Amino acid sequence: MSAGLVVAIVVVALIVVAVVLLLGRKRRVRRLDARRAQARRIRTEAEMSRVQAERTGAEAEQRRREAEVSRVEAERTAAEAEKRAAQARREEAQAQQRVTAAEARRREALDRHIEAARKDPDADEREVTERFDREHGSDRPEGDTGRVRG
Repeated sequence: MSAGLVVAIVVVALIVVAVVLLLGRKRRVRRLDARRAQARRIRTEAEMSRVQAERTGAEAEQRRREAEVSRVEAERTAAEAEKRAAQARREEAQAQQRVTAAEARRREALDRHIEAARKDPDADEREVTERFDREHGSDRPEGDTGRVRG
């Protein structure tokens, strides 16, 4: 084998090794570029998810605050309603007391008219009672003159 042939084989072998190395490096660069692109897509998706999660969290917090305001308003309204109901019950009780007092005064007035009729020789007790009931109303059953029977 001649020296020129050995040199030619060595040069061709070096060229083949250089081409293989270059192709391997290009393939590695393409793989790394593909991984970088994939990583960018993943980061973009993650950022979009983060933004959406923040927006959803903000909306949820806003709804929670609105619900809290609604609850407080409902409690205030219920408290006001309870206060008005208590006031109405007090007024109803006072009105009932006034009705009871008025009835007692009415009965007292009737008793005084009956007493006056008993003392007056010209007055009839039954007529006085019936006239009083006609003029002032009566809560007694018909025929009840207010006298104690016995």
